Amino acid sequence: MYEGSAQLQACMYQYSRAIYRSIKDLIDPYVEQSQQIEYRREVLAACEATMERLAADPHYFSKPERALFQDIRRYFPITAQAEVAWATSEGVNAAVQFIQDQIESGILDGGIARCRATTRKGKPCQRTPLPERDYCPSHQHLEAGRAVAA
Repeated sequence: MYEGSAQLQACMYQYSRAIYRSIKDLIDPYVEQSQQIEYRREVLAACEATMERLAADPHYFSKPERALFQDIRRYFPITAQAEVAWATSEGVNAAVQFIQDQIESGILDGGIARCRATTRKGKPCQRTPLPERDYCPSHQHLEAGRAVAA
């Protein structure tokens, strides 16, 4: 579990750095050099904090892209904010998708695999699949249909 956790932290670090690299040159160029350096540090810290929170508790972090943008928007001129909003949205959404993939594959979320089926409302089934299977007892008929199709 520790190895998977370390790998997740390394991946999230890469996402936070990618977001930072895409927006660091847009930081307010009209302030003093020392102030601009401080702004860069704070933007980097906000990116890292967002990714750490997302990795620690992905189920209960609502709208992480909006939270990150709200934290860093004051460091950018108004003319660059649309580009910053787009970059943070794309970067955070990529990280969210990565974490969702990890959860679905069972690597994250305590290493417990989840059923691959969806409920009638379109949400993923939360039950544990049968051993050596992709589906829970309620959805095991889907596995038989998948084997016939293949």
